[in-house]
Amino acid sequence: MNAKEFLGEFLGTFILVLFGCGSVAVSVLFGEYTGILQIGVAWGFGVMLAIYVTRHLSCAHLNPAVSIGMVISRRMKARKLPCYLVAQFLGAFIAGLVIYMLFSPSIEAYESTNNIVRGSAESIATAKMFGEYYTVPCSSAVVSMPLAIAAEAFGTFLLVLFIFALTEGCNVGRPTDAITPVFIGLTVTSVICLIAPLTQAGLNPARDFGPRIVAWLFGWGSAAFPDSSGGFFWVYIAGPVIGGTIAALFFMYILEPVMKKDSKPCDCN
Repeated sequence: MNAKEFLGEFLGTFILVLFGCGSVAVSVLFGEYTGILQIGVAWGFGVMLAIYVTRHLSCAHLNPAVSIGMVISRRMKARKLPCYLVAQFLGAFIAGLVIYMLFSPSIEAYESTNNIVRGSAESIATAKMFGEYYTVPCSSAVVSMPLAIAAEAFGTFLLVLFIFALTEGCNVGRPTDAITPVFIGLTVTSVICLIAPLTQAGLNPARDFGPRIVAWLFGWGSAAFPDSSGGFFWVYIAGPVIGGTIAALFFMYILEPVMKKDSKPCDCN
């Protein structure tokens, strides 16, 4: 295990989950955010800062779906994958733990005020600070498990595709390395604004599973994993992995060859 890469993935995932899930906690407990855009911006800033801090240590994947896509596209050796995955899940778990420690008194007060018994079905209202729930979509959205899987897969497809396009040398339209993290953060914000009304936009198996385990450990119990048909796994773990895999194959076999065939800028005016 490469200690430098492990530290990079651990720290980067910790940062993005801390700021991202922290913004959800602040929204739920204090009503400080009034819409998806604000929370999406917080997630985007978290991703951007995490990449800037850690990309010298590791490749700053910070997401199992991204790491798997990199292995499939032969941009990372498969032997490195276990190190990346363990670091990502552990970083997300520790971030969830820190969020719980910071807001535990406020969570208890919120539960008391709203007559919520932790572990009951109603406690999903606070458990969603940690894991996502396609069973409680925004407003009037109607979401089945197949649609939720498709939404998570499509959102992650977009995210991973943009990561490839923004970082690969064959794309002459890519930004400079100095500002690439900004555009990746904006991609996360944009995808969240599109997908979150349906599934809360996980897009990252580590981001969902790590904090969800924290909720399970601290009293939410079955409310942390409420879908008896395995929706948690299929929607928030399998969905992003499928989307990231398709994005890697699409870029590798379709988009990249076209870009490499003629890497000169277009002559459009």
